[in-house]
Amino acid sequence: MDLLDDEQVQRIHDASMDIIEEVGVEFRCDDAIGMWRAAGADIDGVTVRIDREHLMSLVGTAPSSYTMVARDPAHTVTVGDGRTIFTPSYGAPYVLDLDGVRRPATLQDFRDFTKLNHLSPALHMSGGVVCEPMDVPVPKRHLYMTESLLKYSSKPFMGAVTSMDRAEDSLHMAGIVFGQDFVRETTVMTCLANANTPLVWDKTMLDSVRVFAAANQATLFSPFVLGGASTPASTVGAVIQVNIEALTGVAFSQLVRTGAPALYGQWLSTVSMRTGAPQAGTPEICHMNLLTAQMARHYNLPSRCSGSCTSSKMVDAQAGYEAARNMYGVLMAGTNFVLSTTGYLESAMCQSYAKWVLDSEQLELMYQLGSGVSFDDLDEVLDSMRSVPAGGHHLGTEHTLANFQTAFSMPEMMNSDNYEQWLADGSQSAEERAAARCRQMLDEYEEPALDDHVREELDDYVARRDAELPDLVT
Repeated sequence: MDLLDDEQVQRIHDASMDIIEEVGVEFRCDDAIGMWRAAGADIDGVTVRIDREHLMSLVGTAPSSYTMVARDPAHTVTVGDGRTIFTPSYGAPYVLDLDGVRRPATLQDFRDFTKLNHLSPALHMSGGVVCEPMDVPVPKRHLYMTESLLKYSSKPFMGAVTSMDRAEDSLHMAGIVFGQDFVRETTVMTCLANANTPLVWDKTMLDSVRVFAAANQATLFSPFVLGGASTPASTVGAVIQVNIEALTGVAFSQLVRTGAPALYGQWLSTVSMRTGAPQAGTPEICHMNLLTAQMARHYNLPSRCSGSCTSSKMVDAQAGYEAARNMYGVLMAGTNFVLSTTGYLESAMCQSYAKWVLDSEQLELMYQLGSGVSFDDLDEVLDSMRSVPAGGHHLGTEHTLANFQTAFSMPEMMNSDNYEQWLADGSQSAEERAAARCRQMLDEYEEPALDDHVREELDDYVARRDAELPDLVT
């Protein structure tokens, strides 16, 4: 769905180019400044001003789609060019566990969510920071997260971006599984780079971009937008700022390696002017998702946004309303890469096991909604209608018997029984049903095959790097 007409798209583009040329964007990294200076940009300290034609020529070298190769070819997936993929949530330091207790996330939680992500038919990736394993020291945390993503799932994954060394560790560990030469030419992961809105790309993100783009890995250039706080209190103003930051990030990746996959992304939330807290489920976020996806199409770039987001602290009506409204808007926007689709609570501070199950099933329904309707069996349908007399029923017809399992969605977590049957079955809430289903999934999980020598090399690398790295951030 395009919310803007051609004139409005051009106004956003022109306003963005004006700010880039007049105000500029800070690139707080000496190496990045050197690259921009060599490319002919106007440099003033760390501020970079780029001529609009030059910027657009760089953006134009990024591909409109790319393929992430999985270690199981059945999970290889293409991003962009009209396709939408669903990916897990990212970065929560807390979990709401299966007993309903909110607590700091652990490495076991990370592994369990990776297993669940592997099992979900609706998720196209195993994840990135599916939760923060708070029981592992920060300098070593990326090793165990990347190892888990590679071991417990055969889907594509996301690399570590919190330092250049951690990005290089992720790339090397991927090379152990895929081959070192292979991962320096072939995209196997998509990595996140958040701009510090307003108008800053910092050294940490730029260093990671230099590692991953140089190896032809994809980067999500995602301004971290708090509407009304880090952007103007304006939907269009927030989108203009996203446009500036996303395009300058994409352009930088093309300085690193022409043709490296790059996504026009964003993480959006409005801010409550009563409390200052992020709000995850307002209609303005749907507007912004629609607008940013349309702008990405205007530049022929794949787009990224977030999905089943909520500010709720519980798996309750608010969580359901906000997640559903966000995901519906995302689907209508035609966004290509949808992050944070499962388990998301508290504006990304908490990851819920039960909500993961409920969200995962909702993704299957969203997939069905996005697939549209089919006329393929219309002749058989009309024959069936001719065979049933007025006042009859279709329950036993040949067409119904052949199609009843696939014609309509039949979600398991959304109870449709009458009250008496629901009462007889234990009168469980959706959260209780989801928790039970989650336990069952983890009990039945089977680890995807990985060659013994690959597993041993991964374990040896993690052990060696663990011994080399400090326990404290320096």
